Amino acid sequence: MNTIASVTLPHHVHAPRYDRQQLQSRIVHFGFGAFHRAHQALLTDRVLNAQGGDWGICEISLFSGDQLMSQLRAQNHLYTVLEKGADGNQAIIVGAVHECLNAKLDSLAAIIEKFCEPQVAIVSLTITEKGYCIDPATGALDTSNPRIIHDLQTPEEPHSAPGILVEALKRRRERGLTPFTVLSCDNIPDNGHVVKNAVLGMAEKRSPELTGWIKEHVSFPGTMVDRIVPAATDESLAEISQHLGVNDPCAISCEPFIQWVVEDNFVAGRPAWEVAGVQMVNDVLPWEEMKLRMLNGSHSFLAYLGYLSGFAHISDCMQDRAFRHAARTLMLNEQAPTLQLRCRFNTICGQVNCTFLLIRR
Repeated sequence: MNTIASVTLPHHVHAPRYDRQQLQSRIVHFGFGAFHRAHQALLTDRVLNAQGGDWGICEISLFSGDQLMSQLRAQNHLYTVLEKGADGNQAIIVGAVHECLNAKLDSLAAIIEKFCEPQVAIVSLTITEKGYCIDPATGALDTSNPRIIHDLQTPEEPHSAPGILVEALKRRRERGLTPFTVLSCDNIPDNGHVVKNAVLGMAEKRSPELTGWIKEHVSFPGTMVDRIVPAATDESLAEISQHLGVNDPCAISCEPFIQWVVEDNFVAGRPAWEVAGVQMVNDVLPWEEMKLRMLNGSHSFLAYLGYLSGFAHISDCMQDRAFRHAARTLMLNEQAPTLQLRCRFNTICGQVNCTFLLIRR
């Protein structure tokens, strides 16, 4: 069967320009979903295209995703991202994924040992808010969660993300290996603290010494992510196949816009993501605040009023002069003044962001 790895692709398709044989699994990623494929993995691929290197990704899925990972293996861990814009579409073959592991296809033991390999420097996650097993009322580890209960009873065979992270860190400490950075890439507020609370909450149930070691040696940078990545459909996969001339069951479509703001706090190195346009900052909070209020807030504003006015899509609203004016007024007069941007130019930043968001829609 022909795949994107076995055929010559059209010239308009962007393919990896680096030596994939040099890749190592230096990043282990929980959650090989649509967003990760079109966001963090794609940006890492851009870094590799710009300067090469060995920053490969090992994708991990626990109790689902076995079919997707089988398909990924069949095409040498390559997959397509189709960026769809008003000025045309661009198909990109992402080659940053080095390998993948799945509990059904491989084993849970193999997954945990992957985290313990010496070259692993970053463990990143897109597992949704539910995957962190946090009590939303307290922000602490939810010890009534069935998977957490299981992991506390059988800590060497964990089923939860916090349990696996703590067991892996425990083994690395015992083997004298350097720790890794834990990088949440989920679209949830203060995601660095969320995953930190989950990991420390689990560690505290196991060992005070381990907890102290994690606090001292492991970092949990905050991130802000932004890109619209719809789930794949038969129609979107068929469209991508037309661009490629071959089927890619792992392909995904997305908008052209992409943003990633990352707290630059890594204990064992990182890719030069800034080469790919990632904003490496000391504090993610101002950026997160801007997105949640000016993008998400105005999006809800347009969705509710647009629905009541008979519009089907946000883009339809933005073709209406009154809606466009209302959205701009909301952002500049109501939302921008509330931003706590820690710079002298918060008003200017708000105006620029407002203009950009209106264009993006």
